[in-house]
Amino acid sequence: MQGDEGMRCFTFALLPLRHVHRNRQESWVIESLSKKQEVLSILFEMCKSRGSWTFTNEEVKRVAHKVGFGNPFDATKVDTQSVLPVNVRNAGYCVAHLGKGTHCFIPELKHWYHTFETISEDEEVITWRYRPSLLNALDTGEPSVISFVYNQHILHDFLYEDVVASPKIYVPGRKRADLEYHVGSTFLKAVDVQMEVDLTLEYQGIVTVLEAKSRLMQDFAVYQIFHPLLYYHLKNNELGLNIHHINACYILKYERRERKRPPQTCVRLYLYEFSAPDRLDSIRLVRKAEYRLIRR
Repeated sequence: MQGDEGMRCFTFALLPLRHVHRNRQESWVIESLSKKQEVLSILFEMCKSRGSWTFTNEEVKRVAHKVGFGNPFDATKVDTQSVLPVNVRNAGYCVAHLGKGTHCFIPELKHWYHTFETISEDEEVITWRYRPSLLNALDTGEPSVISFVYNQHILHDFLYEDVVASPKIYVPGRKRADLEYHVGSTFLKAVDVQMEVDLTLEYQGIVTVLEAKSRLMQDFAVYQIFHPLLYYHLKNNELGLNIHHINACYILKYERRERKRPPQTCVRLYLYEFSAPDRLDSIRLVRKAEYRLIRR
């Protein structure tokens, strides 16, 4: 073990400082992820042994403290199925949120996550010439991704095929609602469940929920976009808002790197809708595209 640690230090000494910083950051992410997986693994075995798949935030806190995971509130946020521990994935389970500090393992792994569709290099890649705005480089978080695609009118082109369209912007942040829906053969009833919405657009009666990530992902948890869509569907029925259609746009921003070329900013956009508003597994792709940006 001491020899391995010495070799790692020796390897770092040979690298430029920026590589050392990146490697240390990646090591922290991996360690944090493994502890998160350990928390979920213990909770899963605990639920299985007692014959009840429901668990609470208090139980999450106790297990997180036991394994040394510093952020128990993040333990049940599983955006992509690769975060799930092996025993949970192999059993075909995932984590559903029931609201009021309660969660549940359900046997709907194959329906809970959706794999991003492949972008066609010949038909779905768009070269987009742009001028960087003044504050582009000040933030790299997920809100900045939405600001970027909106300010550069990429969203307008993708959603409305009209770069001068003027959709209304709503910044809902976190909302709470009672939701009932089906996924696979499971019926879920969530009470006062919290939803995090990055941004909502409305244009000519069409409501679009936006979810953004500043990295590429293989798949995503469908509830991230389904919960807000179901919320707006219920509000439309309750209040008669005259919403004609509700859909969701998932945005992935990343740097494309090729040998002997500077990094190129790219944005992948996926537009989804649900054929049945009360079924999470009724997700359907409408269209997709990748915008590769070139400075003017």
